Amino acid sequence: MAEEQSYYEDKISKDILTKEIDLVDRDPKKINEDVVKLDFEDIIAEPYGTHSFDGVWKASYTTFTITKYWCYRLLSGLIGIPLSIIWGVLFALISFCHIWAVVPCVKSYLIEIQCVSRTFSLCIRTFCDPLYEAIGKVFSTIKITLQKQG
Repeated sequence: MAEEQSYYEDKISKDILTKEIDLVDRDPKKINEDVVKLDFEDIIAEPYGTHSFDGVWKASYTTFTITKYWCYRLLSGLIGIPLSIIWGVLFALISFCHIWAVVPCVKSYLIEIQCVSRTFSLCIRTFCDPLYEAIGKVFSTIKITLQKQG
């Protein structure tokens, strides 16, 4: 049994570390679907009746597209890896805190509050229930009659 569990743990850790990444669809969960999907036509547009020379329009399109492409590549190459390290450390810290601090504290609180809840419930049933039953019986003898005066 222990060997089987060790086998599965090794397999899971190898799967996580050697997982193939998709180099074509780099946003499979579509988290940046509407954020950074900007093209030349989304930024620069010439309305009907106000057109520049065709050569200027084509050169502008090419310049914009290539500049955006290479600036993104350079920035992601220079800053992407350090940010990946920072994000990896941050999410590791969040996971660590959640696993080793938050969940145990919440579980401990729930265990302790259960004891308080039972004690509070017992006090309510012992002291308040008879009082409210007595008040209910007093007011149950009140009768209201309506008469029309005419």
